[in-house]
Amino acid sequence: MEAYRVEKRVATNGVLQLNALPFQEGELVEVIVLGRKGEVRKSVSSPLRGKVIKYINPTEPVAQDNWESLR
Repeated sequence: MEAYRVEKRVATNGVLQLNALPFQEGELVEVIVLGRKGEVRKSVSSPLRGKVIKYINPTEPVAQDNWESLR
């Protein structure tokens, strides 16, 4: 199996485009995508990650007055 290495940056819509690959048209290829170690990745599913500075009373009940069963 012939290996071809190229570094590309993923577009904002999650698309990765590869152009002018050194393979013949119709040739079967295997694509493996690896993230670079040490690179900072923005997580779409965790937009608040790294934003909290400190917790104020983390064990206090939240919205306790809104529970019907506690009245």
